[in-house]
Amino acid sequence: MSTDTDHAASAGEPESRPTGVATEERPTRPAGGEPPRRWLGDRIGSVEILAGLLVLLIIFRDPLAEALDDPRIQTWTTVFVSIMVQAAPFLVFGVLLSAVIAVFVPRSFWARALPRHPALAVPAASAAGVVLPGCECGSVPIAGSLIRRGVTPAAALAFLLAAPAVNPIVLVATAVAFPDNPEMVLARGVASLVVAMIMGWLWLRLGRTEWIKMPRRPELDDPRRGRAFWAAVRHDVTHAGGFLVLGAMAAASINVLVPERWLQTLADNAWLSILALALLAVLLSLCSEADAFVAASLSQFSLTSRLVFLVVGPMVDLKLISMQAGVFGRRFAFRFAPATFAVALLVATGAGMVLL
Repeated sequence: MSTDTDHAASAGEPESRPTGVATEERPTRPAGGEPPRRWLGDRIGSVEILAGLLVLLIIFRDPLAEALDDPRIQTWTTVFVSIMVQAAPFLVFGVLLSAVIAVFVPRSFWARALPRHPALAVPAASAAGVVLPGCECGSVPIAGSLIRRGVTPAAALAFLLAAPAVNPIVLVATAVAFPDNPEMVLARGVASLVVAMIMGWLWLRLGRTEWIKMPRRPELDDPRRGRAFWAAVRHDVTHAGGFLVLGAMAAASINVLVPERWLQTLADNAWLSILALALLAVLLSLCSEADAFVAASLSQFSLTSRLVFLVVGPMVDLKLISMQAGVFGRRFAFRFAPATFAVALLVATGAGMVLL
């Protein structure tokens, strides 16, 4: 009689195989015959793919050279590279520091540091976002761990919203992106803190515990701190870096593909430009450590509309909605995200009218 392990192994399940045994699937050997041969071999790795790409580049070098001479391609490349060069140092530094805090600072510290009264814990948690030098990709799992450690959900959610926008890395990046408008740093920090506190207090009033469903993130619980640190770094770089590249590509494409008169039509209408950039922030899903450089490149738009872009983006975008659904549950995300979008839009617009 075969055991469950034998059955799993014969079914080709890699998790049931002994340690040290390769998990690569191989074709089944026909009874009494030779193993089937693959036309492309047993394995195609990154080296083979790179070699193929180099061959294609050599073959099509003349058409590619002609395409790169197109002024639109040159403009696209210039915008894309400038955004990446400006944003990359802030992204890397922020990811490293965020991983240090996530791994080496005890999670119970936050529960001890916050006031016991939930209404007072909300503004304290919002202000505590200053000490998290990372992007929203790191704040979501940290907020989840705060709730697991007994922090009131309202305070954890306020921290989640404030941290990506008021931490020192993001504020310095905003100052670098807007050297002629230092008031943008103040407006972004104030508006983001106000939105975070309002949403925390709204959760105290209207939120329900059953809306939050918490899975685990086991890599941060690894007792070997070094491995946990690098796991956090890889996770944040993969998510934040990938979305930064996509955002820079999208911003460059907007500058090249969208006719200038269309952008100018949106920019000339104050209210339409605010709504357009708020929706653009949701769609681009930029990392908060890089979004200021993208906003600065949208020079056709007013400072107020670009402030709305900077306040809405770190709090509501497509990647955040999916991450919040994964960490807190879909019932939570589909209620929390629309409410946050509306509050952020209103608060940022008001802050822009007053401070900019």
